[in-house]
Amino acid sequence: MRYLQFTKYIYLIFAAFFVYDGIAKINGEEGSYWLSFGFAAVSVFMYFFRSNFFNKAKERDNNS
Repeated sequence: MRYLQFTKYIYLIFAAFFVYDGIAKINGEEGSYWLSFGFAAVSVFMYFFRSNFFNKAKERDNNS
């Protein structure tokens, strides 16, 4: 289950992609850039949520 500690970084990769996509849509003619920035915000939130959840589980395992 060591791979679970690395899966949280996938959310940061997705956030970077969606920020790039949003900036590209702002510079282009497409008007749906808010959706890309929304997905980026959700991805950053999920990174911190998973990081916090992983740290709590790790602490709980160390105390047992």
